[in-house]
Amino acid sequence: MHIIEVADPNDGRLADYVRLRDVNLRKSLEAEHGLFMAEGEKVIRRALRAGFVPRSLLLTERRLKALADIADSAGVPVYVVAEEVAEALVGFDLHRGALASFHRRPLASPAEVLSGARRVVVLEDIVDHTNVGAIFRSAAGLGIDAVLLAPRCADPLYRRSIKVSMGAVFTQPYSRLDDWYSGLGSLRGQGFRLMALTPGADSAPLAEALGGAAQDQRIALLLGTEGDGLSSRWLDQADVRVRIPMAGRGVDSFNVTAAAAIACYELVRGVHR
Repeated sequence: MHIIEVADPNDGRLADYVRLRDVNLRKSLEAEHGLFMAEGEKVIRRALRAGFVPRSLLLTERRLKALADIADSAGVPVYVVAEEVAEALVGFDLHRGALASFHRRPLASPAEVLSGARRVVVLEDIVDHTNVGAIFRSAAGLGIDAVLLAPRCADPLYRRSIKVSMGAVFTQPYSRLDDWYSGLGSLRGQGFRLMALTPGADSAPLAEALGGAAQDQRIALLLGTEGDGLSSRWLDQADVRVRIPMAGRGVDSFNVTAAAAIACYELVRGVHR
């Protein structure tokens, strides 16, 4: 094992792990060094199984035994710290007691992730990392072929996204559109029918719209940002507007994560009808 006990939270060797709740700092640091953070034993193991290469591990003293096999085989520094040192370093109580810094991979191009895909979810400017992680978990769990992100969407490999997705971001194929303005045109050019999920009165029930599609029809479901939903431009570019029918009682729509889970189920179910 490459065990290194560290008593000072300001030790430069721990720089990958500093101030994990400082979003602006983390975005800058992780982009500069091409890294991402995995928190908790399950997520760390899933990152390793997915083939991501670790840079180092940070474990509290009480978690070293549980992750001894990883510490022994990873071939990278394993920093062991007291719980108070971990809290001073990361900025919160690290109750899971385990973090790992991993190298990022080059992001696949949209063409690569769309090759052979039939059911795709496209996220427009969803900026909350928790929501992105939850959507990825639904997409992966229900068998969506690919996820595409608009340029301003939150990073799926941000620590919070990874944690909420329970590591689903490691296995779900995804890419990022280069151009918000005309990015949907490339999808239509590849034969995708664009369905915009919106609670508007002029939208059709999602299951009904999918039922009218040919079995071999490629479908891209567009999901909009928190609160405002899809932009008018993306709504106008869609082939059809669709909704999840609501029972009423003063509720006209779900939040984006609940809507995404239901819509992903319907998308995949439509393939097997």
